[in-house]
Amino acid sequence: MDLSFYKSYLSEEIRDEGREQGRTQGAAQRGAEDVLLVLQQRGLDVSDDVYTRVTDCSDPEILRQWLTRAVTAPTAEGIFDEAG
Repeated sequence: MDLSFYKSYLSEEIRDEGREQGRTQGAAQRGAEDVLLVLQQRGLDVSDDVYTRVTDCSDPEILRQWLTRAVTAPTAEGIFDEAG
């Protein structure tokens, strides 16, 4: 069996791409957990819609914005308010 592909440049490039995707997904998951934790610790009611929107988000930068808003938002839904 020829295993040369697994040692090739293309194979390494594919593995690197997969690692990067995994890191991005991990960052998004941690970001979503952080947003929800802040909302819950503040005693805000987190509806199913808010929970789903936060956990479905895969953009760490958006989650970071929501986390910042979660500290002061008057409601859980307020994290999505651009002015908030």
